[in-house]
Amino acid sequence: MIYSINPANEEPIGEYEEYSLQKIEKCILKTEEAFQTHRTISLQNRITLMLNAASIMEKQKEEFSKLMTVEMGKPIVQSRAEIEKCIWLCKYYSENAEHFLADEIIPTDAKKSFVSFQPLGIILAVMPWNFPFWQVFRFAVPNLLAGNGCLLKHSSNVSGTALAIEKIFADAGFTENLFRTLIISSAKVKNVIEHPFVKAVTLTGSTPAGKSVAAIAGNVLKKSVLELGGSDPYIILEDADLEEAAKSCVTSRLINGGQSCIAAKRFIVVEKIYERFKYLFINEMKSRKMGDPFDETVAIGPQARIDLRDELHGQVIQSIEEGATLLLGGTIPTMPGAFYPPTILENVDENNIAFKEEIFGPVAPLIKAKDETDAIRLANKTVFGLGASVFTKDLERGERIAAKQLLAGACFVNSFVKSDPRLPFGGINQSGYGRELGLFGIREFVNIKTVYVG
Repeated sequence: MIYSINPANEEPIGEYEEYSLQKIEKCILKTEEAFQTHRTISLQNRITLMLNAASIMEKQKEEFSKLMTVEMGKPIVQSRAEIEKCIWLCKYYSENAEHFLADEIIPTDAKKSFVSFQPLGIILAVMPWNFPFWQVFRFAVPNLLAGNGCLLKHSSNVSGTALAIEKIFADAGFTENLFRTLIISSAKVKNVIEHPFVKAVTLTGSTPAGKSVAAIAGNVLKKSVLELGGSDPYIILEDADLEEAAKSCVTSRLINGGQSCIAAKRFIVVEKIYERFKYLFINEMKSRKMGDPFDETVAIGPQARIDLRDELHGQVIQSIEEGATLLLGGTIPTMPGAFYPPTILENVDENNIAFKEEIFGPVAPLIKAKDETDAIRLANKTVFGLGASVFTKDLERGERIAAKQLLAGACFVNSFVKSDPRLPFGGINQSGYGRELGLFGIREFVNIKTVYVG
């Protein structure tokens, strides 16, 4: 059995029977049959169905939001925002899919030559619990519009959400079984990837999980897209608006309880304004309320699971043992649930675990840099490369640093890193490869076919 436990009170909320290999086989065969039908449906009809899915979410936003909050502890206000973002995604791709997937004429010595974008088949998604609707929709929406079929292996603790998403697409009118949720453990993912009807796989999750999936897919010559961990650096320069920078940095660090791949994770502050920024940063962290995720005023709910909270605390303890100074938090609360308070570490150097590893929770290491050059060096001293941000009132300076000097898939100026349906999203190095969202996202899992008419 697969169990789901409410992380706010540690009470069981659901149990699900894991699919056998025989049931998995039946699901894949049915999805392949549905794909063969779906690929023949006009794009305009697919768009109509996707808008139906958006309408369902609009009508049931509160229901879906509460489900997320119960299963993984996201504050209810943030859960609603996640559903709204999924609705936006459905509408964005519905408005742009025709343009993104249109044949591209390329003049050659042929009578006619062009590039056509055609569906590949069934795409498997292995998805995490931290944004349980958004992560799935940013995979599913472009793929369903492109004509593919979809299989979802979601995290075990959000199985209720996974089944709810399956129902959304079914109720929207998509071909029966075109989108299927597989209630399976990670041990059975290999069987699904290797199935001949599964043509590609996308994973959002940890770097070790990405390496495992990539190895399996590579062994059977199937494409993979990986959105993995991050240790996003935020550079605060001496000419930054420090009040606004502190607010943005804290928001990024604490959103979703700090459980985000693109959350701010290393705060690199030039020494000239370090003490002033530290003062503002501490006060801003203290102002964010932790507690019952159904309380509309709460900014920080529990961590998604007790074991994850305990692992996070272990990283904090190790950071202190390695020389970091605890400025705020760092103690497991006595209250029930997987709660962990906003925590700040100071005197974090390049050899500290808080600098080198991804800290997946509300823990913020402050790092002092000599100047701009040193700050950029520290920002780039990482095996990751998902996002980065720089704060400065000189927009030309900020753009130069973001565009030319920071090594990451998404670099922001005077704002925290966030995903946007209109912009490609993904990382480099140990943060993965491939892109989701925007034009590039819908073309990741299509056959980019050359047609030459002589």
